[in-house]
Amino acid sequence: MSRLIHHILGALVLALATTAPLSGQERDFTALARVDMSQSQITDAGAGLSVELTLSQGVPWRAFTLTDPPRAVFDFREVDWTGVDKRALLNADRATDLRFGVFRPGWSRLVLDLAGPLALDRTGMSIAEDSGRARLTARFLPATVADFAAVSGAPPDGPGWAMAQDGSKAPPKGRSGPLVVVIDAGHGGIDPGAEREGLVEKDLMLALAREMSETLIRAGGIEVVLTRNDDSFVSLERRVEIAHEVGAHVFLSLHADALAEGRARGAVVHTLSDTATDAASAKLAERHDRDDILSGIDLSGKADEVADVLLDLARLETRPRTDRLADALVAALRAAGAPLNSHAQRSAGFSVLKAADIPSVLIEVGFLSDKRDRANLNDPAFRARVAGAVRDALAVWLREDAALAPLVRQ
Repeated sequence: MSRLIHHILGALVLALATTAPLSGQERDFTALARVDMSQSQITDAGAGLSVELTLSQGVPWRAFTLTDPPRAVFDFREVDWTGVDKRALLNADRATDLRFGVFRPGWSRLVLDLAGPLALDRTGMSIAEDSGRARLTARFLPATVADFAAVSGAPPDGPGWAMAQDGSKAPPKGRSGPLVVVIDAGHGGIDPGAEREGLVEKDLMLALAREMSETLIRAGGIEVVLTRNDDSFVSLERRVEIAHEVGAHVFLSLHADALAEGRARGAVVHTLSDTATDAASAKLAERHDRDDILSGIDLSGKADEVADVLLDLARLETRPRTDRLADALVAALRAAGAPLNSHAQRSAGFSVLKAADIPSVLIEVGFLSDKRDRANLNDPAFRARVAGAVRDALAVWLREDAALAPLVRQ
């Protein structure tokens, strides 16, 4: 199937899904479609690969492949990925990994990393007349590198597909588009984080990340990307890499740690420094020590002098912007009535903050080692206040950042 046919197919699917009645009546595409894990799978099929996704309802969608590295992309408007376990969904040797989540407000994306060039042979969505349930199927067949490249590429955006190109190519960081915020729910999968009284840090932070995402999207003008949208393990390096891939303007990492010694309570906003401002911050950061990262490039193999110059140049602009972001977050949390630590703004060498060119903060929302903080962290109303405070802080920071932009080193 030629690349042109792929593009036409995507446009036809969108047109049919948004305008054509099914079984004499219009289907409701405003609610989120849910994935039925019991009827969904990605498996090897003969010499190729088969993708089957069953959704609670039909939605506009499109499918295409991309190169360098080879991957398949499925865009939807919109899918709720809650409960989707990629380890259960992916059962194929010809696909090495998959990720999914909100791509931009109103749109979802599933990206399937391919073990080699596999061209999209056929794809389609069938919708049950009685229930509106939809079944998306796609078949990929082996192709030469040249043939795969010839049929790959994101289709042109037709009506309703006002989307950025593939996330692996960062869009310009100008202010003409939405503010791109990456929310990083700490820990996940085999790394539970802190655990106290039946509460687990990875679960609480995922819940907060999802709630915060909804709050920011509703505010308008903000595109949110989650580093994880399920209970999966994501390496510290990969979290920073995601921020670079999507062209993030801001990186927020959410945590609720616990200290074995001493008493810690209340929210803390951490920024990056080579040395910690206090012993507690040092202990929290020491297990996360990794190499500095700039624009997604690991500088650990560079000569020290070169790496230091590149990092210092990037941080010359980023550090004051990050400090202003931290100031805004502390002020907004205080205004929202969220309990703050007596030293609410600190710094340490957290690896997840080491993207030198992206304003990045780690928000310790509270400490699971404290009884009051545990109750707050488990309270949806409290988490909503925190999410609202972050929304307000970003609005303040964005106005200030725009006002100071002409003074920033070019």
